[in-house]
Amino acid sequence: MLFDYLVVRQIIPTNPAAAVKGPKHVAREGKTPMLSTAQVRELFGARDLTKISGLRDRALIGVMLDTFGRISAVVGMRVSDYSPVGKRSMIRLREKGGKTIDLPAHHNLVEWLDEYVEAAGIKEERRKPLFRSLDARRQLTDRALHRTEALVMVKRRAKRAGIPPDTICNHSMRGTGITTYLEGGGQLEYAQWMAAHADVRTTKLYDRRQQRITQDEVERISYW
Repeated sequence: MLFDYLVVRQIIPTNPAAAVKGPKHVAREGKTPMLSTAQVRELFGARDLTKISGLRDRALIGVMLDTFGRISAVVGMRVSDYSPVGKRSMIRLREKGGKTIDLPAHHNLVEWLDEYVEAAGIKEERRKPLFRSLDARRQLTDRALHRTEALVMVKRRAKRAGIPPDTICNHSMRGTGITTYLEGGGQLEYAQWMAAHADVRTTKLYDRRQQRITQDEVERISYW
């Protein structure tokens, strides 16, 4: 690159390093920490659903898992971005690059979102944030939850569920959702569209199915 610059600036006539190729780094597996199915259940169980914070957090994590949405898109949802369309309930996410993703909500997620919206009393506040921060009295404000606040919440819930907080982050929900979807027989192309990935190779980085080798598979290696 230095010699290319010197050639462009007409300091040297040719690039003596033109034949030199730099090393290529190809990422075949993502580094985002994932959750097992058992850990997801434990995470959902680590909340008090008698409080608005518990209902909000369950709905928030549910959206992150079921839509593969980036945390910025999820916390950026308005109340109007969750709405009934015919017999279905739809979720709208505004992803980076100006992409708008409209998805039908999973039936469990519909229940969780309905309970949260009803308890929060925000159904008619369609232009306001769906997921909101809490004040000092643990009551909802009109301010949208920030992604760093969501991260603190996720780690706090993980700790209560017995999951090491340093092994989980907001992005874990995205990767866990994609992997679970593919394990259930989902198609990679659909996962790519739902995750708003421009390249299917990016989606493949979240596919950790091959990492979940069971003891039975290992026991197939037998020498006696």
